[in-house]
Amino acid sequence: MRETLERADRASTQLLMGAGLALLSCVFVGVLLFTVAASVLVVGLGVLPETVLALRRLAGGKRRQVALWSGVEIPEAYTPLTGTLTQRVRTALQDPGTWRDLRWLAVHLAYALVLLYVALPLWVVGALVDGVWCGLLRRRALVLPLIGRLAALDAACSRALLMPAPQALRAAELAERVEELTVTRADAVAAHGAELRRIERDLHDGAQARLVALSLRVGLAKRVYDTDPEAARRLLDDAQDQAEEALTELRHVVRGIHPPILTDRGLVGAVRALAAGSGLAVTVRDTGVEGGTRAPAAVEAAAYFVVAEALTNAVKHSGAERASVDLARTARGLRVVVRDEGRGGAHDGAGAGAAPGGGSGLTGMRRRVAALDGTMEVNSPAGGPTVVEVELPCVW
Repeated sequence: MRETLERADRASTQLLMGAGLALLSCVFVGVLLFTVAASVLVVGLGVLPETVLALRRLAGGKRRQVALWSGVEIPEAYTPLTGTLTQRVRTALQDPGTWRDLRWLAVHLAYALVLLYVALPLWVVGALVDGVWCGLLRRRALVLPLIGRLAALDAACSRALLMPAPQALRAAELAERVEELTVTRADAVAAHGAELRRIERDLHDGAQARLVALSLRVGLAKRVYDTDPEAARRLLDDAQDQAEEALTELRHVVRGIHPPILTDRGLVGAVRALAAGSGLAVTVRDTGVEGGTRAPAAVEAAAYFVVAEALTNAVKHSGAERASVDLARTARGLRVVVRDEGRGGAHDGAGAGAAPGGGSGLTGMRRRVAALDGTMEVNSPAGGPTVVEVELPCVW
């Protein structure tokens, strides 16, 4: 009996929420009528897209309520209202989701209140009849379960009215994918521009400055060679040192573009070299990556820089002494998991293992991964550990 009462109580809550939404819909009908009148007069066309957005939010509230009761999500399939006012008005009127929501609104106004009015007397009758029936005859309740059926009927009707057609759902998924790719492309362009500026800065402040100093010393050595060979020899020695430092700077810039160690040793070997030089006790595990067909160069480079950034920031911010790197070949591509045993608390704007506010490591990693249509998940509770998991799609 207790279970029946709890389910009836939960069903009544759902019906009450549905009735409240229906009452809110009554108010919205007034807004809708005003919008229609204003749109007919043309001067109020600007209200139409906003009214449609409000209708979408109202229908979204019902979707969440149905999901709460049944555990089954009702997907949304709307065309984004973007562009000029004319484009937004045209989209709002042509979107099948608008007319689907209006159909639901009209039907919901009728059945939601009716179901609540039926449920209320069932509560009173059920509490009396089922209580006596179960107490005296020790049989299961008969009336109260009907309230649950009413809530299920409400959910089924809403699901039937709000469920988008398969074509609309595919179109919405495609539009969402296009929007996601647009954002990804913008991030990739921004990351590419930042990388070019970094390379330019490194060349200007490093190799270029040393080459200028080298040229000056060679010029001075030529001037004093006849009169002071010893001074010329010292200048040439300095010039040689400058040349070696310039070469070191150039190698550093090249490593930032595509590390030569990737070409020489492959991804697993390059990551092991990173681990050895990180200052942490790092375990590198390989599952099917080494020895087989190599991933594309861009994928290997992205994976290498993700590991490098994660380990570097773990050393700087996490206080960890140990870390692990897992490289695995998957059906979709390459999976990279970096885990450190530090203090945790990493988020976008902080590197792996960093405390909040510790930099922009994760943001840069996300952009690099997103540029290859990959995904990145970070799990870093306070107290650690921090786990950065990256999936990079590729064809092996």
